[in-house]
Amino acid sequence: MRRITVLAALLAAACATGRPDGVSVRPDGARVLPADRTAAIVYVALGDSTVEGVGATSPDRNYVSRLYQRLRAVYPNARVSNLGRGGATSADVLARQLDRAVAQRPDLVTLSIGPNDITTRVTVRAYEEKLDAILGRLRNETTAVIVVNLIPDLAATPRFSRSNAREAVGRQSIAFNEVIERLGRAHGAELVDLYAASRLELPLRPELVWTDGYHPSDLGYARWAELVWAGVEARIAPK
Repeated sequence: MRRITVLAALLAAACATGRPDGVSVRPDGARVLPADRTAAIVYVALGDSTVEGVGATSPDRNYVSRLYQRLRAVYPNARVSNLGRGGATSADVLARQLDRAVAQRPDLVTLSIGPNDITTRVTVRAYEEKLDAILGRLRNETTAVIVVNLIPDLAATPRFSRSNAREAVGRQSIAFNEVIERLGRAHGAELVDLYAASRLELPLRPELVWTDGYHPSDLGYARWAELVWAGVEARIAPK
């Protein structure tokens, strides 16, 4: 009888702090980063030129580096691997970045992908298939907390705001974000709404955009990191 009682206690503890497979979860089933602040957290960033940091004046000023600085303030032993590359589409993340990400056994993954799919006229359905495959592998093959941002309103950027493509790009931004929101929830990801923030802030703060009228500036990346950090912070287990 005592043996059964001990086993039951161990199972109850696992349910409260994680699962037998090592994934820490909240009571609602959402994955969380560990309560142990000495944990050697592995953070992997996936995506396109905004992840690589095009528009930042130095690598430490892109949003991934800024996010990593915030993460290190909580987990001093954390390390980062930025796999983002300029021009990447969802197909590129799936084919060229995902295997490397999974192999690093990440605890945290941020994913920002979609604008290049829109500008190269990838269909919503094709984008949905690729995103579903990316999120599915991250969910099934890693124990990572997954944080995905909605695409900023591309039509609000100087590149498109006065362009003939403005309306089409605006519609696609909405359609792609509906896919991100639906699949993100289905795969247990934390969603960060950059779309609403960009619609509100870009017309009032042109300094958030780099000189190319499209990518974030240093200030834009600082704001991006602030918004994404709120999503990461929501998935940090209390001490």
